[in-house]
Amino acid sequence: MRVLLVEDDPMIGRSVQQALREASYAADWVEDGPAALTALLADTYDMVLLDLGLPGLDGMEVLQRLRARANPVPVLVISARDSTFERVGGLDAGADDYLGKPFEMTELLARMRALARRHGGSASPVLTNGVLRLDPSTHECSAGAEPVRLTAREFSLLQALLARPGAILSRTELERQIYGWNEEVESNAVEFLIHSLRKKLGSSAITNVRGVGWMVSKAA
Repeated sequence: MRVLLVEDDPMIGRSVQQALREASYAADWVEDGPAALTALLADTYDMVLLDLGLPGLDGMEVLQRLRARANPVPVLVISARDSTFERVGGLDAGADDYLGKPFEMTELLARMRALARRHGGSASPVLTNGVLRLDPSTHECSAGAEPVRLTAREFSLLQALLARPGAILSRTELERQIYGWNEEVESNAVEFLIHSLRKKLGSSAITNVRGVGWMVSKAA
C-alpha cells in the first residue's frame, strides 16, 4: 500500500515514515501543503496521513481542494488540533478519520488498517483468496494450514495481490506498492520477490500472465 505522509515536524515525519516502512507500507513524506497537492496530482496513493498545521497551505485547505477535485483517496487526519469542533470540521470537510496528537504508532496503524478495509468494502481484517491467508495486523501468512514467514517486501507484494484477487498487476503497479521515493528499485526486484514467494507458498500461488503482470486466483 502506498501512503502519502503530510507532516511539517521533521522529527515526527522521520519517525512515522520509518515506522510505516517497517510495517510494509511504501511511504512518501512531504512537509507543506503545496507539496502535498503536487504529490497528489503527480501520483496515485492508497491513503493520505494529513497534518493540519502546515506551512504554505493549511491542511484543511489541502483536504478541501482534494475533495473539490473529486479525489476519493482515504484521508486520515493526524493533528494536535484535537477539540471536538476541529474533529467535526475535519470529518465534515472530507476526512475519513481523525487522530489527535500525540498518538501511539500502534493505534495509527490499526486505524489505517480499518480505513483500508472500509475503503475496500471488506469487514474482515484478513486478506484471503481461499488458499493464501494474510493478516495485516500481525503480518502472519499461511498457505493452507502452514504458517509462512515473509520479509517486509514480500509481505507488501503479496498484500497488493491479495487485495485484488483475480486482477493482473503490472511490474510498475507492484513496484509502486513496494517502494517509496528515494528507495532504489533494482530492475529485477519484482521477479526476485515473486520467485521467493513461490518457493515459500508453492509454485501455483502466483500466476504470471506473460507480458502483462502477475495475479493470485479468486476464491473458488
